[in-house]
Amino acid sequence: MLRWLRGFVLPTAACQDVEPPTRYETLFQKLDRNGDGVVDISELQEGLKSLGIPLGQDAEEKIFTTGDVNKDGKLDFEEFMKYLKDHEKKMKLAFKSLDKNNDGKIEASEIVQSLQILGLTISEKQAELILQSIDADGTMTVDWNEWRDYFLFNPVTDIEEIIRFWKHSTGIDIGDSLTIPDEFTEDEKKSGQWWRQLLAGGVAGAVSRTSTAPLDRLKVMMQVHGSKSAKMNIYGGFQQMVKEGGIRSLWRGNGTNVIKIAPETAVKFWAYEQYKKLLTEEGQKIGTFERFVSGSMAGATAQTFIYPMEVLKTRLAVGKTGQYSGMFDCAKKILKYEGMGAFYKGYVPNLLGIIPYAGIDLAVYELLKSHWLDNFAKDSVNPGVMVLLGCGALSSTCGQLASYPLALVRTRMQAQAMIEKSPQLNMVGLFRRILSKEGLPGLYRGITPNFMKVLPAVGISYVVYENMKQTLGVTQK
Repeated sequence: MLRWLRGFVLPTAACQDVEPPTRYETLFQKLDRNGDGVVDISELQEGLKSLGIPLGQDAEEKIFTTGDVNKDGKLDFEEFMKYLKDHEKKMKLAFKSLDKNNDGKIEASEIVQSLQILGLTISEKQAELILQSIDADGTMTVDWNEWRDYFLFNPVTDIEEIIRFWKHSTGIDIGDSLTIPDEFTEDEKKSGQWWRQLLAGGVAGAVSRTSTAPLDRLKVMMQVHGSKSAKMNIYGGFQQMVKEGGIRSLWRGNGTNVIKIAPETAVKFWAYEQYKKLLTEEGQKIGTFERFVSGSMAGATAQTFIYPMEVLKTRLAVGKTGQYSGMFDCAKKILKYEGMGAFYKGYVPNLLGIIPYAGIDLAVYELLKSHWLDNFAKDSVNPGVMVLLGCGALSSTCGQLASYPLALVRTRMQAQAMIEKSPQLNMVGLFRRILSKEGLPGLYRGITPNFMKVLPAVGISYVVYENMKQTLGVTQK
């Protein structure tokens, strides 16, 4: 990324004889476009762009905000030099923490070892890709000069942020998602970035779920009506719903589905932080297993909190036109005729479904991403948005395949009180009834529309998420 330095300040032998101020002065002159002795934000952006350092507006603003000590909206040479010196000290500490054998060079094995200590497992080949992105002289090792020059204008502050810079990921809500929440740095928490990110994700989830709501309702109808829906194809199912309640009926139950995003997300992230603290000692880095357990338990906690809304969503989706005037009317009638316990029907299979879904989703995602990095990555350790979205869609699909029978039984239990002459069975009883009357395919009723919504849901969610982050001023990683 910063190969520009090779023709500018990077001839290493030359740099060793030059005092740091001279190097700082040369850089400052390159950025001071009008030669007035100060650099404003536009000059910094233009100067870095002309030097071939496309960091992005947020990173440049972070450099400027940190360096502008007197807050006059400009960087003079003293401020510029102080920022770089302070930043180089932090980068020196990060470099030393990776240089395990203290030979002044970082090798692939040292990167693997360092990331393992922080709970991240990567292959030797992936570590070599990281080295290639920094290595300026082709030795497949990185010395201090190469490390310093690579991160000179990248406003990361410690090894954790550097790893986040390497291990770019994205968390997109596509509905029915039990995936492990993303983690926020202390910097993001202090700056308020975390709530903007959650808000962006919530809006993206709402738009995504609303866009794919007709497919979601069709899935629920096919799940609930069992063998009666065996002859129902996608077209026939939509035709039947429109005939019964008009076009608007395709979105029946979606309001509840959207409303529950905010409390579910809030509880999930809060619980995730609490479980991480319980499972790790103070100051210890969380490992993959602890992250999985914390994420699964956080998902279970969030589901427990919002589960009554899941029941309402199912009842509204299955209900006929006029049966309920809305969410509150539905809740009132359930409470009146079935009691409080009805709001937790299907709760057990729902909780049991979290473990296979979250476990397989996480394992397959990491496996697919590692496979891509090992076999297809060339010049970058960042798989890119489309690769990550593809890995996410495939891993989510595998997770759903494993947990779908439990999700179907959950939905049947939520809605069986609405079906005339339907016995009120528990989870085991329902499994037996479905297998005896419908066979193994009966456990996968409605899975086709469920899969059909994955790709459009991911695409819509990603586009809205990125646009919302820009609107809310979320710093790009």
